[in-house]
Amino acid sequence: MGFHGPDESWSRYPATVRVVGEVSRCAHVDISTISGLFLGAFLVVGSILIGGSLMAFVDVAGGMIVFGGTVAATLVSETLGQCIGSIKVALNAFRGGANDSAATIEKIVELSSIARREGILALENQQIDDVFFAKALRMAVDGTAPDEIRETLSYEVTAMKARHTRGSKLFKFMANSAPSMGMIGTLIGLVQMLGSLDDPASIGPAMAVALLTTLYGAVLAFLVFGPIAAKLERRSIEEAAHMTSVLDGIESIVKGQKAQMIRDKLEARLPPAERAEKEAA
Repeated sequence: MGFHGPDESWSRYPATVRVVGEVSRCAHVDISTISGLFLGAFLVVGSILIGGSLMAFVDVAGGMIVFGGTVAATLVSETLGQCIGSIKVALNAFRGGANDSAATIEKIVELSSIARREGILALENQQIDDVFFAKALRMAVDGTAPDEIRETLSYEVTAMKARHTRGSKLFKFMANSAPSMGMIGTLIGLVQMLGSLDDPASIGPAMAVALLTTLYGAVLAFLVFGPIAAKLERRSIEEAAHMTSVLDGIESIVKGQKAQMIRDKLEARLPPAERAEKEAA
């Protein structure tokens, strides 16, 4: 289910509603993120090679100032545990959106038809490839009231949003810090250059540090950290929408609503193009 991993509390529930396919779903790679990073790196490196040598743009001191300084500032702003957790969350920017809204709606409609024909207990042996979906269905089969299902699992939705918000905020902070560290490197290089005006041989390296740190900071901010923060925000919105659809669907099943009514209600959230494509099929 997107980048929301299995919940340890799931072990408290009987295994009649089985969860399958979680690992393979999470392993799906987001081609957009990978392609964007490679394309950006290719364009930057390519433009450098067209005009000169790549090694002229490599400066270890500048990299230490920008990248090391950004990491250091991030560690100061957050606890070590939150930083490590945010890095794990950031991996979701490289995973494809595993939530297929149309497929989830179809599954909910299928379950509603079974429940209306055979009763809610007929759903207890269903195999669900989504931990949150399976947990909600298990509660429904156990006879939990719809409002209690929503209240209980809404805490999980809120916790998911909080985790992902912390991750995106951390990368926003890094996106803001990288250019600032680049400016610090520029100032260091200028000071070194002005302090060695009587030695022409040392002016070039000092000037390189001054300019390259600004370049490093801009590349990290606008090609890496900023886009990852934006992608994580989008993943969080998609995940929350998916979980809300599951809650609405399970609530409708428990209330015994007709399958077509449930379909119409849930499909109203799909983009018009996706709805049109589904209707055409």
